[in-house]
Amino acid sequence: MQGFEYANPSTLQEALSLLGSNWDDAHLLAGGTDQISLMKDYVHTPKRVVNIKSVKELHGVSKTGQGLRIGAAVTFDDLASNALVRAEYPSIMTAVMGVTSPQIRNMGTAGGDLCQRPRCWYFRNGYGVLALMDGKSLVPNGENRYHAIFGGGPAYFVSASSLGPALVALGAKVKIASAKGSRTVDVEKFFVAPGNPNTREIDLQPNEILTEIVIPSAGHKNATYEVRQKEALDWPLATASVALDMSGGSVRSGRIVLGHVAPTPWVASQAEKAIAGQSINESTAAKIAEAAVAGATPLSQNGYKVTLARVAVKRALLAAAGKA
Repeated sequence: MQGFEYANPSTLQEALSLLGSNWDDAHLLAGGTDQISLMKDYVHTPKRVVNIKSVKELHGVSKTGQGLRIGAAVTFDDLASNALVRAEYPSIMTAVMGVTSPQIRNMGTAGGDLCQRPRCWYFRNGYGVLALMDGKSLVPNGENRYHAIFGGGPAYFVSASSLGPALVALGAKVKIASAKGSRTVDVEKFFVAPGNPNTREIDLQPNEILTEIVIPSAGHKNATYEVRQKEALDWPLATASVALDMSGGSVRSGRIVLGHVAPTPWVASQAEKAIAGQSINESTAAKIAEAAVAGATPLSQNGYKVTLARVAVKRALLAAAGKA
């Protein structure tokens, strides 16, 4: 990898002071499970690496007046062992435990999961987020079996975040700090489908740090279902996360979010309209799942993802409603 300056701040303000106005000025290091591989592949070539593992403001899981606060540097192991997360957020727990490597769970962080770069092999081999060669995308006529079935371009990679779909379904927000102050962004809007080669896939600037995630305490029934090719460490082929506001046995309203099928966690808006007033059973779950994949536009090699996404939605709905 390219040589770099290393900084190890102990406070958030110190860390912010070490960042620059351009991405190559400085990059953050938390768990390092993504950043180090990007640097080894020369996809990232920062002049400075800022280790934020010692910044205490970025740690801790606690219940506040706003909801459940998760520090950006909290590891997946920390989440897996938290009693409140285990009791009230099964959708988060499934996503966390879907990362089957104990080593990755021990090092990987919640903030790093949201900020990780695309796993698209074109991107990792230097063709950028839009996978361009001579101004044209390599994906539609190339190796696209793991690429997007929603979004329709110009970006065809899929969001690699494990937590993203569940957090969107739960209405979570992220807090972002810079030297000038802080701002709060809905997780749904934090993910961005790039429209040009210079756009990042998240709403974060080079001089900013994602500091925490806040999940409101709405008491919704929630679940995540993931479809994988193998149980060993790998990214899912399709996932679904749901959060249901129930009134007796029927759904007042619900959020249904698909993962690993679009450049961002994909909100299934048609399915969310179809679910209102429904009682969840095998039949209604199947109909809602069909609505969730309406409008999918698979590429030449990934039509199978439509079926997997449909199955994931149905099973997540049944799990959330206690019918699985």
